[in-house]
Formats: sequence, C-alpha cells, structure tokens
Amino acid sequence: MTTPARGDLDDLYRREYRSVVALAYGLSGSRTGAEELAQEAFLEAHRAWDRVSTYDDPAAWVRRVVVNRSVSQVRRRLAEARALTRVMGRRELPAALPASDAEFWRAVRRLPRRPAQAVALHYFDDLSVADVAAVLEISPDTVKVHLHRGRRALAEALGLNTIDDEEDR
Repeated sequence: MTTPARGDLDDLYRREYRSVVALAYGLSGSRTGAEELAQEAFLEAHRAWDRVSTYDDPAAWVRRVVVNRSVSQVRRRLAEARALTRVMGRRELPAALPASDAEFWRAVRRLPRRPAQAVALHYFDDLSVADVAAVLEISPDTVKVHLHRGRRALAEALGLNTIDDEEDR
C-alpha cells in the first residue's frame, strides 16, 4: 500500500475542524479548551497519519481522540478550579454559553461519561447511532442504551415531564 498524500490530512482538517471544535465545546464547556482539544486531536492524527489514513473514517478517529481527551481535560479543569477557589476564595466561570444552551449543556456534563459522550455526538454533532458507535468503539445497541439513559436523566434534570422514546436513527 502506498503512503497517502499529505494533502489528505489537510483536507480532513479543513473539512472537519469546525465540527470537531463544536463537539469539544459541547463536552468541555470551554471555548479555549475546545480549540485545544481539537488541535491536540489533529496533531495526534498528524503523528499517526500513516496508520490513521488507512482507517475507513479518519474523522471518527479524530472525534474519538477528542471524546477521550475531554474526560481528562474536564477533570483537570475541575481540579484547577477547586485549587483556585481555595487560593482566591472565589471561582471564575468560563465564558458563558447562550442562556438557552447553558442549562442543557450543564446537565449533559453532569451525566455519566458515556451517556454524555453519546448525547453530544448524536445530538450536537448530528452523528447517526452507527457513527457514534464507531467513534466510541462500542456497539450500536450500547449507544442506544446510553442515549436512552442520557435522555431520561436530562429530562429529569431539566424538569421535563415527557420525552419522546422514538427509535434512534
């Protein structure tokens, strides 16, 4: 097999960067953190391009890196915020989301890790259940379970009486 052209990664970057940053923003709640996550994911893709370029969907691999690293970044940010609170006696909040979105994304970030990731990928990044499964490296049925649990928890957290249990895409 021949080594893919360097331009393939450039094309992937141009095509996917905005949506990868948006995904990272949904998971982290931080604009600068989202950009850092996306840049780190594409840098990792660059380093492993000989391998990543052979995958059926290199963009899914980049998203998986973002999802996995977002967990570490959120933990690190929480630890930093706790330390700053102790030192300064008050906590600085990251840049605010629009009011209509902030409550929802706070509730998403309170979900367990996998349901939060599945919800963000499916509803924010508009990926199908099969695509979410590929990004998270789990079965489509497991994605459906995480989406169901996530929707139930979000409905409860947001005070919604009913949710639509229609078949997932």
